[in-house]
Amino acid sequence: MRVLATAGHVDHGKSALVRALTGMEPDRYEEERRRGLTLDLGFVWTRLEPDAPGGAGGEHLAFVDVPGHERFVSTMLAGVGPVPGVLFVVAADQGWQQQSQEHLEILHALGVRHAVLAVTRSDLADPAPVRADAVERLAATSLGTVPSVAVSAVTGAGLDRLRGELARLSAALPAPPADADVRLWLDRAFTVRGHGTVVTGTLGAGTLRVGDRLVTGDGTGALRVRGLQCLHEERTSVSGVARVAVNVHGGADAALGRGEVLLTPDRWPHTAVTDVRVHATPVAELPRTVTLHIGTAAVPVTVRPLGEDTARLTLARGLPLRVGDRAVLREPGGRRAPCGLTVLDVSPPRLTRRGAARTRAQELTAMTGRPDGAAELRRRRLVRRPDLEAMGIAPPGPPVTGDWLADPAHWARLRDRLAAEVARHAEEHPLDPGLPTEAARRLLGLPDRALVHALVDTPGEGALSHRQGRLHGPGDTRPSLPPSVRRAVDALGEELRRSPFRAPEAGRLAELGLVHRTLAAAVAAGALLRVSDGVVLLPGADTEAAAVLRSLPQPFTLSEARRALDTTRRVAVPLLELLDRQGHTERVDDRRRRCRETAGSGGGRESNPIL
Repeated sequence: MRVLATAGHVDHGKSALVRALTGMEPDRYEEERRRGLTLDLGFVWTRLEPDAPGGAGGEHLAFVDVPGHERFVSTMLAGVGPVPGVLFVVAADQGWQQQSQEHLEILHALGVRHAVLAVTRSDLADPAPVRADAVERLAATSLGTVPSVAVSAVTGAGLDRLRGELARLSAALPAPPADADVRLWLDRAFTVRGHGTVVTGTLGAGTLRVGDRLVTGDGTGALRVRGLQCLHEERTSVSGVARVAVNVHGGADAALGRGEVLLTPDRWPHTAVTDVRVHATPVAELPRTVTLHIGTAAVPVTVRPLGEDTARLTLARGLPLRVGDRAVLREPGGRRAPCGLTVLDVSPPRLTRRGAARTRAQELTAMTGRPDGAAELRRRRLVRRPDLEAMGIAPPGPPVTGDWLADPAHWARLRDRLAAEVARHAEEHPLDPGLPTEAARRLLGLPDRALVHALVDTPGEGALSHRQGRLHGPGDTRPSLPPSVRRAVDALGEELRRSPFRAPEAGRLAELGLVHRTLAAAVAAGALLRVSDGVVLLPGADTEAAAVLRSLPQPFTLSEARRALDTTRRVAVPLLELLDRQGHTERVDDRRRRCRETAGSGGGRESNPIL
């Protein structure tokens, strides 16, 4: 299916023309038919002839018929906003009029590039002058030079040629991706007895299926697709571009109607502040408050100029916007010509510091509004992949960890900074050289500790390692003991060499100056072996104890082990537990142990955490 909107001044025959093309009545209300004046959007369609030019034969062509009166410009915007092409209508007997110009300005603001010009009522006046004038006006806009046809809905003159031009236009319209995320702007919502809520709209891209889950624009209402219709036919799935009627269930509190939107869950941002580039109108000339029109939505916004053609918009309610979206700014009452905009950033930084607005204006100057993953990553440095995709931007490469994406240059700088911070910490804390992972995260301003681990694993100058929650630099990661601590350890070593398993009491450790921090440093340096809290021996005492115990009759008791080792129960209990963990010994029952023939995988000395 292809979908076009009509455009043109009131009473120039738009509805009569689509009625003649389709055989269907676009005016839904009796009041519209009585007054001959379109008040709301109408929807009609026809099937192109099988041998239609351009290869579009057999396709359905639907029309969104819009009102042409100046009081209904907002309704016209709702109709033309979601569609990719337009049938522009000018009457031969009236020529170019006020709403002809405003509708053209709106189409130009939206960046519409596909159109056919129909000069109606050619049976009432010579269409040539009006046709030449209108073609020239359209050529100066985004529409460019368009095909034009003089027609009469009354006599039928020119209708066949117009159908041919519409078929060529249909074939030229870009085909949207069927797997795109759904963003269905609603133009109607009503209740059908026995079915519940039904909404209609133009599906611009993506696919809707019966059973799909959708959410409302603010993400608060979850709905299920109970049924689908396209051109009054029941369907199990519909791909854009298409006119659809969707029977939805759920979201009891969701207020559905024109201007609302239904979305693929978890795929769209809820944007209340956005930075944009404004076209055709200097930003400084915009009123502080205007209305933003996108899709079928019309939302008041506050304008904060940043550069000559860039501004920050604060929306009265959030909308699902993506980078590259085109929209229209219009002053209520239409005192100024509407202007177009391109969305540059849907998640802009806050402007709180002095000079931030000026800096931001310079950044926006280089932004094109075309989704560019590499450029966006350079600006954001770090971003989660789902967040980038929700902005409408394809990731430029794989994540560095989890779903985190990083700009390569920024990532390299972070790696260098981390290495420098680890080295600085080791220099300033010789007794405790490992930089805690959480401290590293805060120093680098990273949002996730997993990024720190990923930086450690990134190859670079000065290899880093992480263990037990701390980061270490290359080479020996044991602390360098100050002379006073080294002297205390040497003195303790002399005592332990005389009685290897008689660990010093807490008072003796304190007398030597081996308190919690210095004792922990000595253990981390490998100068002492930690058996348990407050019990330390010389390195290798564990394997020596295992050798002594192997000489005992097997199995043996705690008391027998204590006498063989010439130590106290305070030392023997944790020492035997350590030997159990290392695989040197094992319990036989509640009272006895025995030595294993060979030590387990624990080896000769346990890796001891810092006290």
